[in-house]
This record gives sequence, C-alpha cells and structure tokens, in this order.
Amino acid sequence: MFHVNPEPGAEIHHTDPFAVPAGQRSPVRRLRGRLAAPVTLWTAPGPAGLTVSSTLVAEGEPDRLLGLIDPESDLWAEVEEAGRFAVSPLGPPHRQLADRFAGLFPSPGGLFATGRWTETPYGPVPSDGGGWAGCRLDTAREYGWALLVEATIETVDLAEETTPLLHYRGRYRELNG
Repeated sequence: MFHVNPEPGAEIHHTDPFAVPAGQRSPVRRLRGRLAAPVTLWTAPGPAGLTVSSTLVAEGEPDRLLGLIDPESDLWAEVEEAGRFAVSPLGPPHRQLADRFAGLFPSPGGLFATGRWTETPYGPVPSDGGGWAGCRLDTAREYGWALLVEATIETVDLAEETTPLLHYRGRYRELNG
C-alpha cells in the first residue's frame, strides 16, 4: 500500500532536494536569474531551432542583433553553414514551444512536427508569432560558456503586437497590465 496525498497540488518536499546549497550558489548565476529576459526562438534553414533568452537588438546603420547561444547546438551548425537565421519573439501561448526547442519537452517526429510554420529564406518561423527578424551572420566568438553571435538584421516582419513571454528566475512569466 502507498500513501496518497489528499491535497491536490501539495508538495512532497518544501525545497528542491537536488538544489545546490545556498552557500555554494554562484552569485553571478543568481544575478542573471534576476534579470528578466524576452524568450525568443532562433531558427535556421535545415531546419534547426533553439530557444534563446539572451537576445539584444541594437538599432543603427545597419541594425544589428546579438545573442548568446550554445556552441554545440544543432542551430549553430545550421547558422554557420547557411550564414543566416530568423529570430521570433514568443508570447505566453508559446510556452510549450519554447520548452520543446530548449530540449525540456518531448518532440516526437522532430522539433518542427507540430504547430504551424511559415517558411522564410532565414528558416521557418511560427505562423502565430508576433513577427520575426531575418538576420545575416556577421561574426561569432566564444563568450563565457556561450557563443556570442553578431548579425545584421536584413528584414523585419511584424504581426499584431503580442504580449511577450519572459524568462525570470528560471520560469516563464508574463507582463501584467
């Protein structure tokens, strides 16, 4: 016989039993967790994709996009080969999509097997997203444990304005009114 907790949503442990002890946690990682970041989906011809929350747009002549990605990702291999990629801001309805492309949610049939996609020369983009930017790869270099990707924005296609999906303290969040 086993014990069934009669309270729905009750917790087994009051803390994460696998968490790093408080005195051993990296202060830099804790600082990074306190910086809210937009959740974006980077895609490339191939197709390949990756959820990225380290994306920055620098307006200028030309307009530029910077991001930190995993140098061992399938996305980077395709971006490096194609020399171009697409970046789509994600909204609250895209939580599962973000998890799938982050490798946190199963993707039977492949990452692009579910959902509606619009094909672009830069890679497939979610058809129900808030738009996308088509980028040409300029340079990439190791930066910390990531790869700093610098690109020129060649095209922007904006759809209706949508509420952004944010990543904050290890979880997805939404802006409230």
